Amino acid sequence: MPVFLLSDKIEFPPPHLASEDGLLAVGGDLSQKRLLLAYRMGIFPWFSNNEPILWWSPDPRFVLFPHEIKISKTLKKIIKKDIFNVTMDLAFNEVITQCAQVRVQKNQGTWIVKDMIDAYCNLHESGFAHSVEVWFQGDLVGGLYGVSLGRCFSGESMFTLVSNASNVGLVKLAEHLKELSFDLIDCQVPTEHLTRFGARQIPRIRFLNQLEKSLKAPTRKGKWCFSV
Repeated sequence: MPVFLLSDKIEFPPPHLASEDGLLAVGGDLSQKRLLLAYRMGIFPWFSNNEPILWWSPDPRFVLFPHEIKISKTLKKIIKKDIFNVTMDLAFNEVITQCAQVRVQKNQGTWIVKDMIDAYCNLHESGFAHSVEVWFQGDLVGGLYGVSLGRCFSGESMFTLVSNASNVGLVKLAEHLKELSFDLIDCQVPTEHLTRFGARQIPRIRFLNQLEKSLKAPTRKGKWCFSV
């Protein structure tokens, strides 16, 4: 399949035209309007410094259904000890910045470049992007962030500075989304870590059909907080 070159017009080719590795299009911008259209179509940006903006829609898609999350006995014990304080939307900028810095410090490279940070902070200010913060003795030690539309939460990245901190945040988020009747967490591409939590691959067509249904629900804009 060809890789499409985007113009200034806010549009994308159909996701099923993506190449075998999931790459669909190149170019465009990270404006709020374009990003929201991308997420509504099951497309996301993923690129590094000194690269053009790359847009992806992989097949199969890696997802976690909130009601299917698996929690190990060890993690259950940690959660029960209540040593972490978990919040939402209190430190979005710090969370996304830490997600980038932790990867760089581990020499893993990152797609969370400055333009991406600016774009997602803008989405957060507009009420579409959300963060989960995990605190230990007043310090931010873990967290994750993503984009929410309808009843779909698209997870972007997570970080941890203390063992299991981000895991506790993920469990808390999944439980919260389950309470809100969310259909799925889009994890985009497979990782061993999230597989242990019950995330799995499904055909892209099934993901897109589920996304279409999820988007029929109103989007919960604005700052979020846990119900308990």
